[in-house]
Amino acid sequence: MIEPLPDLPDGVLGFRFSGHVTKEDYDQILAPALMQRITDGAKIRLAIVIGDDFDTFEASAMWEDMKFGFGSGVTHPSLWERTALISDHDWVEHAMSLFGWLMPGDAREYPMAKLDDAIAWLGA
Repeated sequence: MIEPLPDLPDGVLGFRFSGHVTKEDYDQILAPALMQRITDGAKIRLAIVIGDDFDTFEASAMWEDMKFGFGSGVTHPSLWERTALISDHDWVEHAMSLFGWLMPGDAREYPMAKLDDAIAWLGA
């Protein structure tokens, strides 16, 4: 499931991934919010919280994410300002160390205990 994060600073989008993330979650929640920012020409400052209860990212959701990243994400790199991945999963830290350089803009990984720091960095 993907849920929007409440009470974020102006200009910051945030989402929490938990349980089983489906293509429908991606298509109905995450992608429309990002596309609206792109359509508006607004800078993208994005928080992704991957909760302890996160289980799986459905293959079709991953495919949608890749299509978005290599489509609208790549064609509008100047809009991607900051991305924060917040999680205590070891694999997130490893993925960021391997692939973070592929992300447009500035991307950082934070542990859950530093969620407020991540949101502050995004809102600065």
